[in-house]
This record gives sequence, structure tokens and C-alpha cells, in this order.
Amino acid sequence: MSETVLPKDDVQPVLDAPVETPPPAAVQRRGNGLAIVALLLGAAGVAVGGWGVWQVRHLQASTQQQLSEVQALNDQAQSLKLNDQRLTARLEQLPAADELEDRRRLVTQLQGDQQRLNQKLETVLGASRKDWRLAEAEHLLRLASLRLSALQDISSAQALVQGADEILREQNDPGAFAAREQVAKTLLALRSTAQPDRTGLFLKLGALRDQVINLTELAPEYKDRGESLLGLTADGDGASRWAQWWDEVSRYIRIDFNADKNVRPLLAGQSLSQVRLALSLALEQAQWAALNGQASVYTQALTEARDVLKGNFNPDNPQSKVMLEQVADLGTQPVTVVTPDLTGTLSAVQAYLERRNVSAEDSIKPLAKPAANTAQEATP
Repeated sequence: MSETVLPKDDVQPVLDAPVETPPPAAVQRRGNGLAIVALLLGAAGVAVGGWGVWQVRHLQASTQQQLSEVQALNDQAQSLKLNDQRLTARLEQLPAADELEDRRRLVTQLQGDQQRLNQKLETVLGASRKDWRLAEAEHLLRLASLRLSALQDISSAQALVQGADEILREQNDPGAFAAREQVAKTLLALRSTAQPDRTGLFLKLGALRDQVINLTELAPEYKDRGESLLGLTADGDGASRWAQWWDEVSRYIRIDFNADKNVRPLLAGQSLSQVRLALSLALEQAQWAALNGQASVYTQALTEARDVLKGNFNPDNPQSKVMLEQVADLGTQPVTVVTPDLTGTLSAVQAYLERRNVSAEDSIKPLAKPAANTAQEATP
């Protein structure tokens, strides 16, 4: 305080000195400058205060984020701690090393047993679907051979052989070339063989049997009307013994003016029924032979039917003539056919199946050996 306070002696001269009053314009300029400076200082203070507030809020947000991260890290640490405890518990539950080794050896042995069982199962059941399909092809060829030998059914045999060829084609195996070649030859032979119409022959013979009942005898039956022959006796001359004798004898005499023709014996009612029955039985036998492909029986039955028609019925009769022509036409129809032999085709397919089974067994054996070696290594 002593340094700032001036002595009174020194101040007094200052007060006595004349004071110069500045002009009014300079005083106004000086006041405006101070106001501008004050405004600038206030703006700077406001800016500094705002920046400080922003810094404080930014620090608060950063602190809050760090707290959240710390909380998340704490949660992760807690979760890791729980996982560690669980892993520790599981590790404690795991068996020992010796027990694990025993189990591994048992698993190896089980795998070897399972592989051997699969091999046996493949041997018994056919190894795969392809083997089943090939067995089906062989069965189809056997059925076709049976149909040909027993029934001579060309259409059914052709369908069966076609099915076997499709199965062989599905295999896409070059080893099946020989078998497919034999099957193709058999198909060509079956397609070139004509199938006899046995059903049509059976129906035609049945229609002829229905017409047998309408056949008539060779000549009309003679009927005695009690009249004298050719009026040789006089009407009303009943007292004449000659007339009586002639009337009696004329009942047993018949004059035929066409004696040059082949005379057939007259049939009584009972004999005609027997001949019709014999003809019907012959046609029925021919029907059976047509269905069963018995050529000798068919020919013999139609020959008997033709002999019955020629020997007992009038060939000039329209019904007898038409039936005789139909019987002769049916006798020329074939009921049997020379069927192809499927023995070679069946043998070729069986040989292919045997080669395939041998190849499958050879491919299985190398797989069985490593399994046995593994089992030996696992055994202590």
C-alpha cells in the first residue's frame, strides 16, 4: 500500500497543473472500442464455457460407455467362469486313459465284426439291388422257357424275354455282352415265329358242334300209307287173293330209279342220334387238342369227324356239304409251332451271373484283410 499511495506533496502539483480536456469525438471512439473489446471478451468467455460444458458431457458419455464395457466384460468373465466350471465337471466325468484305450479297442473289434456281418449278409441276400434284378432276369427267362415248352405261347414268351433284356440293359455292364447277344437272337427267333390262333380254332369248332343237331339223314324215311304199288290191283277188287297178296307185299318193296348213285343205309331215329353224338364228340376232342397244341390228336379227331360226315350224311345236303368243307379247312390250320430253344440264352445269363458273383467276392476279400489287421493291432 505504501508503494501505490503517493505523498501529498507530489500530488498537489499535479492538481495544480492545468488539465487539458479531450475533444468529444475522441472520447466516443474510445468508448466504442472498449465496448467491442468487452463484447469480444464476453463471446470468448461464452465459447470457453460452452467448450467446457461439451467436454464435461463428452467425458460423462465416455465414462458411461466404459462402465458398460466393463459390465459386459464382467458378464463375459462370469460366463467363461461358468463354462470353465462345466468343462471341469465334464473332464472329471470322463474315464481314465486306460479305460479309453479299452473302449477304443472294443470299438475297433465291433467294426470288424460288423464288416464281416455285412459281407455275410451280402452273400446271402445278393449284395445289392442289381443282383436282385439279375436274378429276376434269370427267372423271367425260365418262365419264358416253361411257357414255350408247355403251352407254346409265343406272345407271352416274347414279353418275358423282352423284360429280361431290359434288365440286362439297365446294368450297363460290358461283361453282359454275350448274354445280351443270346437274348437278342432269341427275341428275333420269337418275333419270326407265327403264333397259331388256338382260341379261334376252338370257337370255330364250337360253332360246328352247335350245327350238328341240324344235320338230317341220308334219304327220307319210307312211310307206308296202305296203298298198293303203282295201282297194279284194281280198285274195289277185294275178293281177289292176288290183290290181297300184292297189297301185303308192296309194303316191303321199294323201287329206286336212281340206282347208279352211291346208296347209303337209312338211319332210324336212334341211330341218327348216335351218329350226331359221335360227330359232336369228335369235334369236342378236336377243340381240346387245339387248346393244348396236340397236333396228332387234332388231326385224328377232324379225320373222324370227316369220316362220320361222309359215311352217314348226304354230301349233297347243303348243311352237310358246308360242314364238311369247314372241317376240311380247319384240318389245314396249324395248332402247334416249332418254338425256339432258350437253353443257350439261359446258360449265357447264368454264366454272366456266376462271373459277376466271383468278381464281387474278390473285391470283398481285400476289404476284410485290413479290418482283421486293425483288430490285431488294437489287441494288446
